[in-house]
Amino acid sequence: MFLMYHTDYPKEFPADFLWGGATAANQIEGAWNVDGKGLTTAEVVSKATNKKKMSMDDVDQESLNLALNTSLVDNYPKRRGIDFYHHYAEDIELFAEMGFKVFRFSIAWARIFPNGDDRFPNEDGLKFYDHILDELEKYQIKPLITLSHYEMPIALTQKYNGWTDRRVIDMFTRYTETVFTRYGKRVEYWLTFNEINTATWGFHATGALDQDLSSKEQLQLRYQAIHHQLVASALATKQLHELCPNAKMGCMLARMQTYPATPNPIDVQATQIADQKNLFFSDVQARGEYPEFMNRYFAEQKIKIMMDPDDQQILAQYPVDFVSFSYYMTTVTQSNQDGTAVGNMATGGRNPYLEESDWGWQIDPIGLRITLNEMWDRYQKPLFVVENGLGALDKLEDGKVHDNYRIDYLRQHIQQMKEAIKDGVNLLGYTMWGPIDLISFSTSEMSKRYGFIYVAQDDQGNGSLQRTRKDSFYWYQKVIKSNGEDLK
Repeated sequence: MFLMYHTDYPKEFPADFLWGGATAANQIEGAWNVDGKGLTTAEVVSKATNKKKMSMDDVDQESLNLALNTSLVDNYPKRRGIDFYHHYAEDIELFAEMGFKVFRFSIAWARIFPNGDDRFPNEDGLKFYDHILDELEKYQIKPLITLSHYEMPIALTQKYNGWTDRRVIDMFTRYTETVFTRYGKRVEYWLTFNEINTATWGFHATGALDQDLSSKEQLQLRYQAIHHQLVASALATKQLHELCPNAKMGCMLARMQTYPATPNPIDVQATQIADQKNLFFSDVQARGEYPEFMNRYFAEQKIKIMMDPDDQQILAQYPVDFVSFSYYMTTVTQSNQDGTAVGNMATGGRNPYLEESDWGWQIDPIGLRITLNEMWDRYQKPLFVVENGLGALDKLEDGKVHDNYRIDYLRQHIQQMKEAIKDGVNLLGYTMWGPIDLISFSTSEMSKRYGFIYVAQDDQGNGSLQRTRKDSFYWYQKVIKSNGEDLK
């Protein structure tokens, strides 16, 4: 008897593909001191003076003290966001009009536990997210909730220097148990730490002040903080599976795909090492153990990770169910780098074959297909593209925004996702970053706009906050209705 190998393959997006958009509490909610909410790490970061330079880690004790002693929002735009706190019903209705199947948002830890280590949760904060879930259920939009999106209570920085202190693990798991118990039966998809790998950059993700340390001391501090987050992520996954057996937990990586600058083997090797350092975090969360390749790096950098006896067992027993990531740009790597791309979320060599955005981020749709294939091959777990989008200088003219450049960007990336699905990648969904204009994470600008929906607010916070549908709004509506078939 002859057996024929199965040669059919998917030709289109799955029928249950999750189309939607993604946001973060610190970039949209505002209401920073309303209904018992505590101050967060995001809300002490002042706006950048250079749009191509990140400001979210420019925090030292002096600037922190200044931020703590002012109630002004002028220099701290994430305190005002776009006032989603009072516009959430209107905004979710607009998402529903586009046809969203899923909406990714984060819970602000400091709305639930204002100081992070409070004995009891803040009921007003819990009720706010009840209301969001009510609105999503009204329109049959699935929530995808990020538990920690660069917005831990600043009190944990003051008391414990953030995640450098192991005691913060217990504070985080008290918070996660609280929200799983409250919302777990209403939420199928969760993420632990947003872009956990960016914690190697510093304060915004670790909550730790480290500017007075040497570079090696900073690395030691940051990787120790990251270890505590990895353990906390595994424990949160354990909680979720016990409390909500049908729910799924994912990790979230800032995927920084890089290519060799030349075929020279030393450039190829340098690229491999750069990739390993990027994928180390999802390796631990998806595979359940520290990869061997980090042993050499830790030894050469004189980094010693302090672990409790059960840590490795915890990581091994509670890996995530799916792997999510952000994808914005790619770079090139060479063994002796002499110049970097100016994109403020990833550094690396400039690729002469790629165009770039107004903020210097190189645009590489094919790189998304490459990334999806490599991630699927590495983990064999469902993937989810939870951030991808184009920040641009949109203009509102006669009540309209003609953003064909955004449509073109998204069209090309969606086409490459479809190609990856044809390649055999198991892709759960796509939540485009910033479906509504919001405060930029890296520079706290408003003028860097991603959304399908224009928000009438400038960099100084002036404006009516009126919401206006852009041309891309109607285009994405058509894409979702056709399940990714109509991209014209």
